[in-house]
Amino acid sequence: MPQNKQFILAIVLSALVVFAWQFLVYEPPGEPAQPSEQQTIPAGTMSEGSLAPTPSGENAAPAAEPGTLLSPSQALALTPRIAIDTPKIKGSINLKGARIDDLKLRDYRVTTNPSSPIITLLSPADTAKAYYVDQGWAAGNGDTAVVPTSKTVWTATPGARLTPSHPVTLSWDNRHGLIFKRTISVDDHYLFTIRQQVENTSGKPVKLFPYALISRHGTPKTAGFYILHEGMIGSFDDDELAQTKYDDLQEESEPQSHETVGGWLGITDKYWAVALIPDQTRAVKARFLDTKTAGGDVYQADYLLRDGIRVPPGATASYQSRLFSGAKVVQLVDGYASQYRIKHFDLLIDWGWFYFITKPMFWLLEFFKAMVGNFGIAILMTTVVVKLLFFPLAHKSYVAMSKMKKLQPELMKLRERYRGDRVKQQEAMMALYKKEKVNPASGCLPMVIQIPVFFSLYKVLFVTIEMRHAPFFGWIKDLSAPDPTSVFNLFGLLPWTPPGLLMIGVWPLIMGMTMWVQMRLNPTPPDRVQAKLFNLMPIFFTFLLARFPSGLVIYWAWNNTLSVLQQYVIMRRQGVEVALLSNILQGLGLGRQKGVKKL
Repeated sequence: MPQNKQFILAIVLSALVVFAWQFLVYEPPGEPAQPSEQQTIPAGTMSEGSLAPTPSGENAAPAAEPGTLLSPSQALALTPRIAIDTPKIKGSINLKGARIDDLKLRDYRVTTNPSSPIITLLSPADTAKAYYVDQGWAAGNGDTAVVPTSKTVWTATPGARLTPSHPVTLSWDNRHGLIFKRTISVDDHYLFTIRQQVENTSGKPVKLFPYALISRHGTPKTAGFYILHEGMIGSFDDDELAQTKYDDLQEESEPQSHETVGGWLGITDKYWAVALIPDQTRAVKARFLDTKTAGGDVYQADYLLRDGIRVPPGATASYQSRLFSGAKVVQLVDGYASQYRIKHFDLLIDWGWFYFITKPMFWLLEFFKAMVGNFGIAILMTTVVVKLLFFPLAHKSYVAMSKMKKLQPELMKLRERYRGDRVKQQEAMMALYKKEKVNPASGCLPMVIQIPVFFSLYKVLFVTIEMRHAPFFGWIKDLSAPDPTSVFNLFGLLPWTPPGLLMIGVWPLIMGMTMWVQMRLNPTPPDRVQAKLFNLMPIFFTFLLARFPSGLVIYWAWNNTLSVLQQYVIMRRQGVEVALLSNILQGLGLGRQKGVKKL
């Protein structure tokens, strides 16, 4: 029957949202591991022919005894360092190799516990998770110029300290006529500017190739979600956005190479990223590669200036690049992309295919959060705006549903009249729909238009660091995580932690109840199978949505509440008696439809 098909279609559309999320997205929640800090592929000798950094035993970073690794504190104590101190980051620059290999993010902790450690982004070589950045110069083919390596110890002004107001300058004399200097500055957030300079006093011309690389040892633990990219990432002339996951890069026998003017490349985690930003006006050769070592896979993103720089005798040449190393804050990333004209740098944040919906959703949430100071309230306010935007479609749908309810007596007569002839019954019902200008499938429209909004909100909650550890009220300390309570341990009163399937918290229960009330706006279906499905749907969704981010469940519950009010008002204005109380009591088995006063 048409109304049965309509109901089944609504179930299928609703379940599609949940099952797609369950099978393509969801895995048991947990705090993603901090970025790896592994042993490295350091910068090696580069030739004009290869034009790319390659591993080199000569340039290998100092290693611990075979099979042993150093603690971060031990590794930091082995080499001279310059402190990094800004409002957002702290760490140090290793004067041996002039590496940026020690970086912590002041504003972010591992868990919601305020006493948990702050996030470590970069760590030195020979630690369990070495992860660092190298900059330097490479000599061309046949050129005997001595260039600095990872073993080179640079000099700096005693007591030098890198702050937003005080850049630091490192220097090294190769004692063969070349004097190298490196000036590093940093802004108030996560952007470094590195100016490399070489002065030629050798009496003969040299040709050098500036390069930069990010090296990460070992495969880091990722969130493992289908809709989130973690791994190698970059923007080049031949591709708007290049993305390669760790396991895909492991299967590559050769480095992935790109030629580009400007662009950027790096390694991204869910909330953090390290990205190299070459001079946006000059051509570079960029690569992603994975090298197998005894200690595991070593991942590297690097670039080399394609044409190099010729330095005549008595001249000085320089090359300036930038490095982003920090949290993927939307406003900052967008600001850097605009200020420095870095193409597609805003895509460092994984907005997904529905960028045009997801990003406006974020800015709307951010706007309301700035007004009220709470992302949970912002979600409620955004839901109201979405309801207003889609009001014409919802109104049309609810009007059609009202007409359907008015036709119920006529439909019942047609069923009785053609009880033994399904074909004529369907023909008569379709003729009635056509005469009354009613679309029996129109009731599915609110669910259909809710799907893209649902996914865009989920994407915002999942990928943006602004939502990470964002509290609501009471027990909800993180809107991007599931409700931590469970009815099966009496919301924490019993000393027992239920398994994931039974973690049915307060907000999932509220969502299920609002969904059940919304369904009660319609009379109980006469078909027994359909009636049972009708009653089981809220329970089904309560269990499935319980492990969604709590922000999404709050959105769904609030959206259901607004839908109940909206549908109730529209149906009453259409002259339809809404037996909400009668249907609720009947659904609970406490009353019958007849004899109960209608709301």
